[in-house]
Amino acid sequence: MDLILWRHADAQEGHDPDSPSADAQTAQAQSWSENTDLARCLSSRGIKQASRVASWLDRQLTDRARIMVSPAIRCEQTALALGRKYKICPELAPWASVDDLLALVQWPVNKLPVLVVGHQPTLGQTVSRLLGSSQPDMAFRKGTLWWLRSRERDGLTETVVVTVQSPEFL
Repeated sequence: MDLILWRHADAQEGHDPDSPSADAQTAQAQSWSENTDLARCLSSRGIKQASRVASWLDRQLTDRARIMVSPAIRCEQTALALGRKYKICPELAPWASVDDLLALVQWPVNKLPVLVVGHQPTLGQTVSRLLGSSQPDMAFRKGTLWWLRSRERDGLTETVVVTVQSPEFL
């Protein structure tokens, strides 16, 4: 199985769910914060990043690939740059877990390639787990993608890195 993990491109400023925050005053304040975060759009820099990576990715990705996108606007805008059909998946929201992501994409048994457009720290944690890293989280800059492949070798399933692409180098 090929699993392509693409972190959303640079977004406008706002609440960053990846950074520590003070305890929420109320459940309503937390809900408002989550909704505000989901509504953040790409910055002009992010639009350029998404376009660069999408241009490269479109040449590499088969027509059979499934594209799954977080419900955050910045992720949808990142996926739109690719110009292909995609599915919004609540399981990929900013607070998603590695287990949520892997169950959704059916790793490693899915026969089709899957592109996930999502968030840190989930994407970095997923890469770390699949590669058996001692680090709990891999660095995953905005707009960057990691292409992983599962394969059978000597009766064991292993994960290999096909490529890592960053908008700054495309």
